Amino acid sequence: MSTSGVGVPRAPLNAIAVAVKGDLGGFSAGGKASRRAVRWAAENLLPAADRLVLVHVMPKITSIPTPSGDRIPVEELDESMVAMYVGEMKLKYEEVFVPFKKLCKSSKVETLVLVDDEPASALIRYVSDAGLRGLVLGSCSANLFARKQRVPTVPEIVLRCAPETCDVYVISGNDLVNKSVGGSRNGASSQNLATLSDEQISRTSSSGESYVHDTSKASALAKLSYVNSRASTHTDHPHRKSLDENRNRCNLQGDLQITCDSTSSSRSEQSDVQAEIEQLRLELQATVSMYERVCEELVHTQNKVQLLSSECLEETRRVNAAMEREETLRKNAAEQKAKHLQALKDVVKGKCLFANEEYKRQIAELNALRESSEKQKIVNALLLGDRRCKRYTKYEIEIATDNFSKAKVIGEGSYGKVYKCNLDHTPVAVKVLRPDANEKKEEFLREVEVLSQLRHPHMVLLLGTCPESGCLIYEYMENGSLEEYIYHQNGGPPLPWSARFHIIFEVACGLAFLHNSKPEPIIHRDLKPGNILLDRNYVSKIGDVGLAKLMSDAVPDSITVYRDSMLAGTIYYMDPEYQHSGTVRPKSDLYAFGMIILQLLVGRHPKGLLLMVEEAVSKGFLGDILDNTVRDWPVPETEELAQIALSCLKLRCRDRPDLESEVLPTLKRLADFANSSQRSGTTNVPSHYFCPILQEVMEDPYIAADGFTYEHRAIKAWLERHKVSPVTKSRLPHSFIIPNHTLRSAIQEWRSRLPF
Repeated sequence: MSTSGVGVPRAPLNAIAVAVKGDLGGFSAGGKASRRAVRWAAENLLPAADRLVLVHVMPKITSIPTPSGDRIPVEELDESMVAMYVGEMKLKYEEVFVPFKKLCKSSKVETLVLVDDEPASALIRYVSDAGLRGLVLGSCSANLFARKQRVPTVPEIVLRCAPETCDVYVISGNDLVNKSVGGSRNGASSQNLATLSDEQISRTSSSGESYVHDTSKASALAKLSYVNSRASTHTDHPHRKSLDENRNRCNLQGDLQITCDSTSSSRSEQSDVQAEIEQLRLELQATVSMYERVCEELVHTQNKVQLLSSECLEETRRVNAAMEREETLRKNAAEQKAKHLQALKDVVKGKCLFANEEYKRQIAELNALRESSEKQKIVNALLLGDRRCKRYTKYEIEIATDNFSKAKVIGEGSYGKVYKCNLDHTPVAVKVLRPDANEKKEEFLREVEVLSQLRHPHMVLLLGTCPESGCLIYEYMENGSLEEYIYHQNGGPPLPWSARFHIIFEVACGLAFLHNSKPEPIIHRDLKPGNILLDRNYVSKIGDVGLAKLMSDAVPDSITVYRDSMLAGTIYYMDPEYQHSGTVRPKSDLYAFGMIILQLLVGRHPKGLLLMVEEAVSKGFLGDILDNTVRDWPVPETEELAQIALSCLKLRCRDRPDLESEVLPTLKRLADFANSSQRSGTTNVPSHYFCPILQEVMEDPYIAADGFTYEHRAIKAWLERHKVSPVTKSRLPHSFIIPNHTLRSAIQEWRSRLPF
């Protein structure tokens, strides 16, 4: 672009701003004008300036789009969300500067995005606040100050209202219009350049004489308000269109000096201008007359409107009803938008929570994997170190249980199912952990750890394990659990009082064994009738030690310590002090033991049983509440047993008796009393009914090579280890055994005559 004849200042400038316009998808007409402005500034101003600032004005954000295509007003949104959206839009509008930066090819170029609905106001405010010395704008208008132009353009407003300390350059086609510091405007082009001045406006009279009218130095913002008010008048009633046009022309005539700064100016041209001004005055007078006629017509039209207003009443009522419906729909829409916004917030919150939970889950899985590996090492060490506990394969378990057939299920609990099968020609009970019972794996490992180290006549014997399928193999207890006899669930005869006395003593012996184990005492924590099993001879054994706890830091009974731990056990058998403080002691098992004694005496559910027995003992009618399936209760001994149970059920551990020194001696005496009563009330057992090895009445007698009859399982186990007779100690000629059917029939007939 030619700039010859244009007075461009070459003095150093601190910063030059160039207002650019463009679309995100490409250049518009305004974008082409901006390219001319940027190219001109880069060639003429940038070498003398410290930096060049490319400025773009984006409209204010009044609403934010939603995924459904609707838009939500910013007043209804959170300020942080609005600020984030505005920041994103500013980043997108940075793309507008890309082609303009390429035109500059300089490292001194900066970019700035302003937010305002009025670009001229934003540019003037920025120039004033930043104290810039120069502002360049592009215009796509062929003649920047054409007289027929009704709405002021952004370059025109900026030229009129920019601060006096700032040079303004407007590039319009091949023209350059500038307003320099000091109040003068210069124009130059290859043809004509029009120059306007706010600080000095010249008016020419009909005689050719001219005078200068000095205007007051109003602020830039006041000028801008005036220009905007002039622009707004064009949106009024249509019949004022011609009047406003002519008034604008007169204002331009009175406020602007139009000069041609060509090389040859003459008085003839000034005369032409004066004639044109006179013509505009005549046109203005004609327009005023036309405006008055239009006003008269307007009054006449208003009268007609009043006549037609009555016909519009019904339509008005219908419109009002429609507006009410519309208002209702708007309220519903606002509520739905609010719900949608809340749903969006909930979704974001849910995503955060999900990410947090996912992180916690991964950490928990890693910890569980590490703990599982460590526990597996413990199990392997225990199984390898103790040959009495055999390790079975998953295949062996599946074969023995017929692939876990339902026909072999004999029980089920929270941990899984219990199957009856044969392993190594021995009847066993296989407890299988459910695959989804992850919380029970801890009990499984603890049960392996505890039972693999315990051997006691009144503890269920752990024969083996299968860690692959989570199986524990126990000795099979033919007569089920004590719970079945208390609630009469097995359909068999009730337990006589003597058997109940024996069971109580045997359970106490098993508990004492656990509490006295070395190096640390073991607390069962879940002692109840369902965990006390009976073998074929009704000998009781304690089982299910999955919740057992090794007490390395036992707390004395006289001290109450509060611990934050998860409770374990069954509620009616749980020590109240353990429930309250979380501290478990050996005497915590003693509370459950006392409740089992009361159930064996009364034969009822533990709920409310303690208060019932206390009242019966204190009022002397204990015999009225005893289990009525037993007719011959020994009253003094039964009352003594009830007193022991009540002492074990004291609320505080310190008030309960010591198991080994106080409870066991009394229970031993009562068990001996039951033995003597049972022997005196029944027929003596023939000596040849007893197994020489087990010293118990045989159920499956077999004859060995030495001529003696033994219990089948006992002689079989003996012959696997020895080659001599259990009785004579002489060497056996062979290891074959044959069943003794005659003796078996005799024993069965003798058993049928017994009361139990």
